[in-house]
Amino acid sequence: MVVGIAIITFRLDECRSLKSKRKIVKSIIGQVQSKFNVSIAEVGSNDIYQRSEIGFSLVGNDRQVVNSKIDKIFNMIDALGLAEIIDTEWEIIHL
Repeated sequence: MVVGIAIITFRLDECRSLKSKRKIVKSIIGQVQSKFNVSIAEVGSNDIYQRSEIGFSLVGNDRQVVNSKIDKIFNMIDALGLAEIIDTEWEIIHL
């Protein structure tokens, strides 16, 4: 079993309230979940309205497939243009 985990840190310059941040974050999470069927949630910077951290995980049986899906998720989120990606961390674990 291969487990892929990742955290993406965003800068949300245009957000002026937690309500506007929540709208963007929910949109990103919803679109990624519906397209890739991964476990995804906001995992940090909950009270800072111009920054967000979203974490996701996925499971597979092949390292290359998991790595490819992580890359596709990063690219999709970047292509959405809803927020600026300022950092990404990811790890693949073999169990």
